Amino acid sequence: MQTFQPPRRILMGPGPSDVSPRVLAALARPTVGHLDPAFQDLMEEIKAALQRLFNAPDHACIPLPAPGTAGMEAAMMNLLEPGDRAVVAVNGAFGGRMADMADRAGATVTVVESEWGRPVDPARVETALAEAPAKVLAFVHAETSTGARSDAAALCALARKHGALSVVDCVTSLGGIPVDVAAWDADVVYSGTQKCLSAPPGLSPIALGPRAQAAIKARRTKVRNWLLDFNLIMAYWGGEGGRTYHHTAPINALYGLHESLVALFEEGVQAAAVRHARMHEALADGLEAAGLKLLVEETWRLPQLNTVLIPEGVDEVAVRAHVLEAWDLEIGAGLGPLKGKVWRIGLMGASATPWHVRLCLTALCDALAAQGVAVDPAAVRAAAEAKLAA
Repeated sequence: MQTFQPPRRILMGPGPSDVSPRVLAALARPTVGHLDPAFQDLMEEIKAALQRLFNAPDHACIPLPAPGTAGMEAAMMNLLEPGDRAVVAVNGAFGGRMADMADRAGATVTVVESEWGRPVDPARVETALAEAPAKVLAFVHAETSTGARSDAAALCALARKHGALSVVDCVTSLGGIPVDVAAWDADVVYSGTQKCLSAPPGLSPIALGPRAQAAIKARRTKVRNWLLDFNLIMAYWGGEGGRTYHHTAPINALYGLHESLVALFEEGVQAAAVRHARMHEALADGLEAAGLKLLVEETWRLPQLNTVLIPEGVDEVAVRAHVLEAWDLEIGAGLGPLKGKVWRIGLMGASATPWHVRLCLTALCDALAAQGVAVDPAAVRAAAEAKLAA
């Protein structure tokens, strides 16, 4: 057995994204104990920073010790008990996963389907909420499987109108497009570190509002997931009267998250959103010049996750293999009904730069040309540069 030396890849798939050198350096700092006073000070800084990033001053904000999916599971398992009704909007793979988790929590699940590549339809959601009382309305703000954004403010308002708690998946949106928990009046919002925050995978920032906290305290049964039981984990992260041991925190991963938040606030959250939008516009114009089209209509596109329709006759697997082997560039494949029909190109966090846009377009032109597709690389570059220079 020998030391593992990973290849140097450029990560432009649906996640993880590139991790900046300063975050990688933070990960290598000396490990301390999870109850060390210095580490407890760091915990408080992370909690305050997440409140600021989510714009959730009245929420308990902590990073769960597992990937973004843990935020989803924590929300469902803490809020739902057997016999509760959950309305889950599904417009992609991760909405479907929410529905599965709600079912595993013992809830009666009403699924509201929308077409993949389209936003969640608020009218259909309201019809489902009006049919019978529901404890939870769950939906994905930024659907990673399609690149479509849904109207979180409108959907959270429907939850409030019908007396349901809102659960919002912001795994792909946080740090890339505005996430405004206070304005949405959302109850539970969760994310992941490996997308627009550009920290390594393995942590799930989550914001838990007062109504959700009250619902968890009023449960009739134990939460089915011990590690993610908020009644237990908040005794460690809450810190009131001293922290109670719950788990050994992933110390160095939290160093990385902290540094990624420092970098984001140095840039400015709004400036980061503008950067993501600008890189998306340049990439989209370059793709169009190459004869490629995006799945999602412009109004609902995620700048950080671009879903590209594969031209007829093109071997999509061969294109991904070509850009990986020749350019060390990773792009993603389609999921579910979009498998074999789309590529998913991420412009997330440290991967949302002019250099990444130029490299991706150049590599795609090369891969398409290798399959005999007529592409004018100069026109593609010119289309992108026009936006990058604006």
